[in-house]
Amino acid sequence: MKEDLQKVADIISNSKSMIAFTGAGVSVESGIPPFRGPNGLWSRYDPQCLDLDYFHLNPVESWKAIKSIFYDFFGKASYNGAHKVLAQLEEKGLLKAVVTQNIDNLHQEAGSKIVYEFHGNSQKLICLQCGKIYLPSEVNLDELPPKCVKDKKILKPDFVFFGEDIPEVAYRKSLQAARAADVVLVIGTTGEVMPAAMIPTEAKRNGAIVIEINTEESNYTDGITDFFLQGKASELLEEIYTLIN
Repeated sequence: MKEDLQKVADIISNSKSMIAFTGAGVSVESGIPPFRGPNGLWSRYDPQCLDLDYFHLNPVESWKAIKSIFYDFFGKASYNGAHKVLAQLEEKGLLKAVVTQNIDNLHQEAGSKIVYEFHGNSQKLICLQCGKIYLPSEVNLDELPPKCVKDKKILKPDFVFFGEDIPEVAYRKSLQAARAADVVLVIGTTGEVMPAAMIPTEAKRNGAIVIEINTEESNYTDGITDFFLQGKASELLEEIYTLIN
């Protein structure tokens, strides 16, 4: 493992257009469980609450679950060492962008500036009528569903619901970054959720070295991964960062 860590550190040091592709495993260390799996959120909540049609028909019921998951629970989470190292790599000029499937805003809170949010951001609420954006702290989440002060229409978390398209700008910029990348760090993701899962594959197709950091093997491991580092993202990234400096 030590030899592989040094090889990876050297590759990162010499990279010119590296990106990171992150998933739920990065945020697990911050206390945020994944949606899927035996201990995932869908074992406790009905996924229907994030179905777009259901949301329109049952906004109060949807918002009860949304508030519990994303604002009472997620709102207490803080970024961890993995988020911080990625921000530091960007600051050093070694990381050009983070493409994330996560909606928790923790990359930005850790200091990352260029973050393409494939599935949106739970820390923004959008009016479905006028498009005005609110921070959760700007609305009263004790009165559900929250409404726009301008036109009194229902606010929706600005992340992708089931039945909703990927944000066009995030989609386009993520693909552009992947196609330009010479190295891609795949961190904390199984590669099961499409179309996000194609980002590392697109980078590999264009010649990128794929470095995977996961607690378990993923859909990428035996297919496109060049270096597989098994373990906690924060511990491995922190160790790699010390070898870069």
